[in-house]
Amino acid sequence: MAGLFHREKYIHVKGGGKEQETLVCPVCQKELDRADVIVNHYICTACGSYFRVRTKNRLRMVCDKNTFIPWFEEMESGNPLDFPGYEEKLSEVKEKTGLHEGITLGVGEIFGEKVCLGVCDARFLMGSMGHVVGEKIALGVERATRERLPVILFCCSGGARMQEGIISLMQMAKTAAALERHSEAGLLYVTVLTDPTTGGVTASFAMLGDIILAEPGALIGFAGPRVIEQTIGEKLPKGFQRAEFLQEHGFVDRVVERDDLKQVLFQILKSHRVSGENRNYSHFTDEIKNFKPTEISREKQAKTSVKSAWEKVKEARSLTRPSALTYINYIFDQFLELHGDRGYGDDKAVIGGIAWLYGQPVTVIGIQKGNDAKECAQCNYGMASPEGYRKALRLMKQAEKFHRPVICLINTSGAYPGMEAEERGQGEAIARNLFEMSALKVPVLSIIIGEGGSGGALGLAVGNEVWMLENAAYSVLSPEGFASILWKDGKRAKEAAEVMKITAEELKRLSVIEEIIPEYGGADASTAEDIAGFMKERMVQFLQKFDDMDGQEIAEDRYRRFRQY
Repeated sequence: MAGLFHREKYIHVKGGGKEQETLVCPVCQKELDRADVIVNHYICTACGSYFRVRTKNRLRMVCDKNTFIPWFEEMESGNPLDFPGYEEKLSEVKEKTGLHEGITLGVGEIFGEKVCLGVCDARFLMGSMGHVVGEKIALGVERATRERLPVILFCCSGGARMQEGIISLMQMAKTAAALERHSEAGLLYVTVLTDPTTGGVTASFAMLGDIILAEPGALIGFAGPRVIEQTIGEKLPKGFQRAEFLQEHGFVDRVVERDDLKQVLFQILKSHRVSGENRNYSHFTDEIKNFKPTEISREKQAKTSVKSAWEKVKEARSLTRPSALTYINYIFDQFLELHGDRGYGDDKAVIGGIAWLYGQPVTVIGIQKGNDAKECAQCNYGMASPEGYRKALRLMKQAEKFHRPVICLINTSGAYPGMEAEERGQGEAIARNLFEMSALKVPVLSIIIGEGGSGGALGLAVGNEVWMLENAAYSVLSPEGFASILWKDGKRAKEAAEVMKITAEELKRLSVIEEIIPEYGGADASTAEDIAGFMKERMVQFLQKFDDMDGQEIAEDRYRRFRQY
């Protein structure tokens, strides 16, 4: 099965008078040429299963050649509990692996980006965390904090080291405390969860990353599968506690193939490069600072037609209307999607991550409705659940920490009204977004690209500015609901749409929005690129307004905007 990890198993086959070293894949049982497996990043060339990777091989795959310099290699392991036979065991493992301890930590470069890098190795007492492992991590994070370096840790562990007992347990708190200070300094921490990541390591430094990546099929959990099965007396379902399961349940940002890992890490480091250097807000790229719009006259050339409010509602709801992801792909140079609320799940109705606008990192969040019946069903028709709003807020708070502007694209008839959404606190999730967004110390731009339905839309629309597409609609309730409540007749929806003042023109007159985005005759596949181009230009001009403002002034600007209503 692709994505499963296994220890290397070597056999030697003689042929043609020359000995050839091969590997046997424990999953498919195929004999593999070891050289081919190495070139393939220790992935089975027959079935795609992942072999566990030794420290030196991990560093070779991730770091630029000859850039890694280890730190704290002189630290000696001790025996804090005087556990019988422990010192002999340590000597044996050191001799066998050539490692000083279960983690190797130092400084290296990833495509030229300098980073503090740590790699756990399962061969050293199953990567268990003893006092030297914890001390090396704490010392490394402290040094990275002083030198203002991002930290990347490759996690692989069976958990706490039993021979060190309570002293091992204390390493969980110690490493977490060091990482908190690193975070408070505004610096980036990324973890890569490999097979296995369990026990006290999972419950400490492994799950504290600003961004958490995982290799496919990696076993990740606090209690091991055997312990769980013995405790509950049931067989666990297939895929339980694997990386994909963790992403689906909101705890992992991305599952990344080994072939792509170095490039993804570089993208992440690049997006945090500028923000890590400057605690003030004003640090836009030169492209943003010096940008001059090219075709402002396009707005005047846009094809417009007189439509009733109800006709615009129907256009806003159309399945042919471009989705948030469509605009993201047109507007931004790259988009690195991140998943999960770190508490329950990954709502497919809300997408978000880091994108680049003329080289400027921004956080983009969109309510994804879909462009056909199948996609709409997968995205719950753009009706977000509590975990969707919590994912959005997590990404916005991350953006604030790293001084990235936030851009939200909204298309929803409203928040999901199901029973399970109520059980998980739908109202609280939206309220918390309103509360936290009001004080974000980075610029926030919210754009209604289709429907803007009630509190479900407002949960992402507490912006310094709010824009609408020409035929979008933004309202306290759907016209059907409005007519049903006030007139006890949902069939009067068309009439309700006219009196509710929900079109872009009406809302701009009411100062509820700042900008109307032309649709050049109507938003569909034929106009999506032009609409996106217009938005891209306007986004740059929006950001330029905040070039000389600090975080508090940006938050105050947003407060004044909503205080007027």
